[in-house]
Amino acid sequence: QLQASGGGLVQAGGSLRLSCAASGRTLTNWIMGWFRQAPGKEREFVAQITWNLGTPTYADSVKGRFTISRDRAKNTVDLQMNSLKVEDTAAYYCAAKAGSARQYGYWGQGTLVTVSS
Repeated sequence: QLQASGGGLVQAGGSLRLSCAASGRTLTNWIMGWFRQAPGKEREFVAQITWNLGTPTYADSVKGRFTISRDRAKNTVDLQMNSLKVEDTAAYYCAAKAGSARQYGYWGQGTLVTVSS
């Protein structure tokens, strides 16, 4: 089970930190990710991190502004979002997949991020 939190309203240029708590299984060899879906648009990849080594990957649109991290003791994955832009407005979803899986198979509920100009 994945539980996302931390969304809210922020002005452009501001920061927010999202958190995703995972429960019900060990995450060894898993990959945790964040996706987002803006109104009227398809869901898109934002960032992911390997649970074992903490290796991050980012979408070009957030590179240099967002940082994904994981806390193995707490079983959480955070997304620190800085220099937010109006176009970052979306519902953000955390997701998980086994390292060998081609697609993400586990999804949390969305948390809404609204960036005002």
